[in-house]
Amino acid sequence: MRPKVESGATVTLEPVTAAEVEVGDVVLCRVAGNVYLHLVTAVQGTGDDRRVQIGNMRGRINGWTRAIYGRATEIRNP
Repeated sequence: MRPKVESGATVTLEPVTAAEVEVGDVVLCRVAGNVYLHLVTAVQGTGDDRRVQIGNMRGRINGWTRAIYGRATEIRNP
C-alpha cells in the first residue's frame, strides 16, 4: 500500500488547531518532541481540551497531541 504522502512530496498546509481537525485529515504536528506529517486516526474531547491521535496508513499509532501546526490541503507526490 502506498502512503498518502510519499517521501519528497510537496505539501500545502493551512493553519489549524486541534479543535478544528477531524479523523482522516493529514496534519503537521508535534508528538513527544518530534514533528510529523501524519494521519488523524482519532479525536478526543472538545474545544481547547481536544486532543488528536496520529498514526499512519499501516495502523501504527504515534501518540496523542494538542500541538497541531497545520492541515494538508494539497499533496503533490513525486
